[in-house]
Amino acid sequence: MRDFFNLYRIPLLFAIISIALYASFGYDLHRSDLAKLLPLYGALFFLTYKLIKVTKGNFWVLFGFGIAFRLVFLIAIPNLSQDFYRFLWDGRLLLQGTNPYLFTPEMYASGLLSGVEVTQANELISGMGALNASHFSNYPPINQLFFALAALFAKNSILGSVVVLRLIMILADVGVFYFGRKLLKNLNLNPHTIFWYFLNPFIIIELTGNLHFEGVMLFFLVWALYLLQKRKWVWAAVLLGVSVSVKLLPLLFLPLFFNYFLKNKKGESDSSLEFTSLEIKKLILFYTVCLLTVIVTFSPFFSSEFLQNFTTTIGLWFQNFEFNASVYYIIRWIGFQTVGWNIIATVGKVLPLIVIAFILILTFFRRNETLPKLITAMLFGVSFYFLLSTTVHPWYVATPLLLCLFTKYRFPIVWSAVVILSYSAYGANGFNENLWLVAVEYLVVIGYAIWEIRKNISEKNSSLSST
Repeated sequence: MRDFFNLYRIPLLFAIISIALYASFGYDLHRSDLAKLLPLYGALFFLTYKLIKVTKGNFWVLFGFGIAFRLVFLIAIPNLSQDFYRFLWDGRLLLQGTNPYLFTPEMYASGLLSGVEVTQANELISGMGALNASHFSNYPPINQLFFALAALFAKNSILGSVVVLRLIMILADVGVFYFGRKLLKNLNLNPHTIFWYFLNPFIIIELTGNLHFEGVMLFFLVWALYLLQKRKWVWAAVLLGVSVSVKLLPLLFLPLFFNYFLKNKKGESDSSLEFTSLEIKKLILFYTVCLLTVIVTFSPFFSSEFLQNFTTTIGLWFQNFEFNASVYYIIRWIGFQTVGWNIIATVGKVLPLIVIAFILILTFFRRNETLPKLITAMLFGVSFYFLLSTTVHPWYVATPLLLCLFTKYRFPIVWSAVVILSYSAYGANGFNENLWLVAVEYLVVIGYAIWEIRKNISEKNSSLSST
């Protein structure tokens, strides 16, 4: 034991300081206190960088630190997001056999849900806020299953439900760590890279601390990618479908699997398409299994009313809500200068079409026949989608962050460091975005991404010329 402390005294010191900072973050911070939030986050990022650099020799010491940091938040009420109140609301409705997609909390408060009693209803509705309470749920069914588990084990306690959800988050991150490490090793990449996810303060704060389910979605996604690499593509399709049923985002990736299955794999220099009947059958079955998994998970809730409510609520993210956007804010400014009003209703319909076009370009005009190339296409697809989105909450960055670890690109790590600037919108006097800070965030991220792209192109050209 003495030898252990002597060997790891510096990392242990960094870890103890990090635990103290995480405790301050979880139990003594309001999101409007930017003067405290930014230094805390910056210090945690610096300490994480030092920990990863100085503890390369022992995987499990770093893993233990990651678990300890998460456990700091175990009994903390999330302080950067109100979404968890809606999670608990949906779970308590579902546990009673009430379809959470058919009723809003506002309906309950107005007395429109006869025969339904939600424990701590006033606290939950007040906590989630009027905007959330006025809309139907948009959380997919596997998400709802976890909400119901929280209600099952702690239906009379908000804190108890939070602890249940937090344990789910921690287990999901352990799963990401496990399959992410195995996938890195199988791809002949440095398995130590997984700590840029597992120890990243952004992941610990936004997922474990604030209970966002991106980590659960990513667990099923990275497990699916691992099985795909092991050629167990049927089970990979099932897990990809489950991932979609946690968060809809992986639907964006489905077209990219097209030439992973069908593109010629015989030689890097041969770009011709050689489709065999077996490859076509695999592709069709992969898509069929994935989509059937999604359909099966949604089927208990399906009705015309559900479909209308769910799609309408999803549409709000494209045509009504605005937060931490980049390209859209420029377009919005141009709209104000030219027509004199906010053109989000129009732009919100056009930008998704541009994203779809970009995904199709990545699908049919880029070689995605190996898993690293497929994941790189997924990284650029989701990053482009977020750059054109009208709403980019900080926790969304978890997806490109994990994907980048299996590629040559690291700009999402930079993004995870600077996305904290978006919380400047939550001031003491209410919501008001500081667009200068939003501009700084995206200039740093886009600038670093362009530098990495140019660097990789240059290295590739140099390699080709030398051969």
